[in-house]
Amino acid sequence: QLQLVESGGGLVQPGGSLRLSCAASGFTYDYYAIGWFRQAPGKEREGVSCISSSGGSTNYADSVKGRFTISRDNAKNTVYLQMNSLKPEDTAVYYCAADPQNSGSLLVTPSYTYWGQGTQVTVSS
Repeated sequence: QLQLVESGGGLVQPGGSLRLSCAASGFTYDYYAIGWFRQAPGKEREGVSCISSSGGSTNYADSVKGRFTISRDNAKNTVYLQMNSLKPEDTAVYYCAADPQNSGSLLVTPSYTYWGQGTQVTVSS
């Protein structure tokens, strides 16, 4: 069964850090780019970051550049999103998604074939 599972979310104070993980099973993870997306209440889902299948190319939304870092460990079938200097506006449900086309896109497009169920990140004092 093809599956993506996010973990690592939680409640953190402004300025704090969290590391999200996206673990995959049931498919050849190495062939897929992985994207992180988020959706805040009442807002559309937006792209945060993505990483190519090899890990050699990354892309970030302007709102998180310099604060978030995406990485992957293909031996563990896991992609990470290190989030530093968190702000209240980062509060959202964070989702990971797999893209076999390695599009590098931060748009919610059909190229993202598989999606996880999401993990809640809340930044509040």
